[in-house]
Amino acid sequence: MRHREKNNPLILGIDPGSHSCGYGIIKANGNDLKYITSGKIVLSSRSPLHIRLKELHDTLTAIIRQYKPAEAVVEKIFFSKSARSALSLGHARGVALVVAAAEGLPVHEYTAVEVKKAVTGYGRAEKRQVQEMLRSILSINGCLSPDGADALALALCHINRAWFNKAVNLR
Repeated sequence: MRHREKNNPLILGIDPGSHSCGYGIIKANGNDLKYITSGKIVLSSRSPLHIRLKELHDTLTAIIRQYKPAEAVVEKIFFSKSARSALSLGHARGVALVVAAAEGLPVHEYTAVEVKKAVTGYGRAEKRQVQEMLRSILSINGCLSPDGADALALALCHINRAWFNKAVNLR
């Protein structure tokens, strides 16, 4: 288990999935935001679920150990296309939660609507709008994968929430 890095406040966003999982890390230093990294963990659709979950576990653990974030943010599930996909997504989400807890990270959760509202000001924004706002806010010149962008948006949502709570003395 690792200890929180109070002098290096990196926030890890995780957008879980059973076939791909987005991750994104932002450094929040006072009012300054810095993009650190983002990407997508691609899991083989030919592998059984338990093998994909193990691979997800191992990869997320490696990312956390490499970057040493202070906190993790995971998207809450709010709906799914079918019971089967909801169950698979729930498994992947559970892995993300367990990995973060095993590495000693506080975990925060937000819905997709909360995240979109925090990033764009509109809870029903399209993915493209979220990506454009992230590129602007974080001064990212290149393209963002949709999964990585979703994870960065989670991290940014949490940072905005923490700033708000601090401003109104809720924390």
